[in-house]
Amino acid sequence: MNNEIIGVIFIYIITLALAIPLGMYIAKVFSGQKTMLGFMAPVENFIYRVCGIKPGEPMNWKQFLKAMLTINMLWFVYGFLLLIFQDKLPMNPDGNPAQTGDLAFNTVISFMVNCDLQHYSGESGLTYLTQLFVITFLQFVSAATGIAALIGVFNALKEKTTNSLGNFWVIFTKSITRILLPISIVIAVLLAFNGTPTSYDGKDSIVTLQGDTVSVSRGPAAGMVAVKHLGTNGGGWFGVNSAHPLENPNYFTNALELVAQMIVPMALIFALGIYIKRRKFSYVIFGVMSLGLLCLLIPTIVYEINGNPLLTQLGIDQTAGAMEGKEVRFGAAASGYWSIVTTIISTGSVNSMHDSSMPLSGMMQMLGMMVNAFYGGCGVGILNYLIYVIIAVFISGLMVGRTPEFMGHKVEAREIKLAAFVTLLSAFLIKGGAALAAYFVAHHAEMAWAVKPGSWLNNPSYHGFSEMLYEFTSATANNGSGFEGLGDNNIFWNISTGIALILGRFLPIIVPVAIMGILANKKFIPESAGTLRTDSWTFGLMTFAVILILTALSFFPALALGPIAEYFSIK
Repeated sequence: MNNEIIGVIFIYIITLALAIPLGMYIAKVFSGQKTMLGFMAPVENFIYRVCGIKPGEPMNWKQFLKAMLTINMLWFVYGFLLLIFQDKLPMNPDGNPAQTGDLAFNTVISFMVNCDLQHYSGESGLTYLTQLFVITFLQFVSAATGIAALIGVFNALKEKTTNSLGNFWVIFTKSITRILLPISIVIAVLLAFNGTPTSYDGKDSIVTLQGDTVSVSRGPAAGMVAVKHLGTNGGGWFGVNSAHPLENPNYFTNALELVAQMIVPMALIFALGIYIKRRKFSYVIFGVMSLGLLCLLIPTIVYEINGNPLLTQLGIDQTAGAMEGKEVRFGAAASGYWSIVTTIISTGSVNSMHDSSMPLSGMMQMLGMMVNAFYGGCGVGILNYLIYVIIAVFISGLMVGRTPEFMGHKVEAREIKLAAFVTLLSAFLIKGGAALAAYFVAHHAEMAWAVKPGSWLNNPSYHGFSEMLYEFTSATANNGSGFEGLGDNNIFWNISTGIALILGRFLPIIVPVAIMGILANKKFIPESAGTLRTDSWTFGLMTFAVILILTALSFFPALALGPIAEYFSIK
């Protein structure tokens, strides 16, 4: 067990050691400096010419958001059509059927918004063509969308007064050509050499040691697995995700995939400080986010390595920890680490079944998604964190009797209302959705447009409520992981979580971009002796306190009905 914990610490240190130089590189890419991938410039210029993009044309925050939203609408139509007709298209060696309209609606939205919530089983729910040209394609562009939105905010923070957030199309293109694509290629090669398949052949038949003949799905999975982690997408080529021995063959690939899913969110924090020339501000952000990680991670590892008290009472040896639903290749500690990393950064991939986690471990996973700002996904993690910063600035200003200011600009009523709206939206979608689902289950309502609600749950009581709460939390936070005791491939869950996916993705991007665009256009106020310094550790602790209070007030009652009640029922 000690070796497992040492392994967790080592993986985190490696991630941090790689994230710092990557952050420096990202800052150079978007500030127009020369980089080692400068040879991609002709490719980018070709894309601009073909698409009619004027790379030197600046955009204000409204034009920036318009470009982002219109291209996402196009991707939705494209992906939806391919999914509902995939059975009639090539590259389908296993003869998989087309998706139903409601499932295709959920699937394309889920991958378009960087959530990758899968209400289908990977290898049997899609063809090779849709895995590559819908799912993998959307994993690249959704991650690039988040990065582009954040760089637009960087541009707003960089200048004293500006009306330009940069050119969305240029930032978006460079996010793929200079960051996501080259690093994904490296990761994919490493995965391929360690056993992740790259073949386009259909299912293979093998004979097990017991003499049974089993069909094993294959396919060009390595590339998709690489970008699903690097872009904090999640999902899986195979139904059981990175718990599958072909998607995650050994401890090295387990460590590689953990590093991959954390490195860009971490690097963007350091890139922020370098890009806007406020490194201490980025260090404070990193410190607060790392503290949040530890507050969720340490209890999770403790609960998982101590095992289930009910099994201990039965005399079952649990020296290896709570191993139900976990891979013996990785162990309880490494699985606990993955479960927290994947929920705080919105990747949502799994190397163990979260439904089998100890009750308070499951609560920590949900809290990571409810906060959704401890590292967070590609770009959107810092955007979510900035919402808390605006609220902290407002509260701090009230405490000292001074007009709230952020980066030399007055924070006024409009900005505070927008920030408050985002925090309330998350609570409304999560608790409102879970309450609606629980109502249908409690009343066993018969609905012609969905399966009988009583059949949604394989687990009764507290854990069943946790499954429904987790599903809406995952959808709203654009995470994609799930408590898989829930039967979610039906009209109710496909449509309801699809709506939560859209609102939970785009409004938390639109609002921070709008706030920073509005602030950047205001008159710059030089710092004075009375200026609230947002790059101080005191303000960092204030922001952390705001996060804790808002999350507790918003979600404690719901958590008390699910994982907390379950914990006391088995204690």
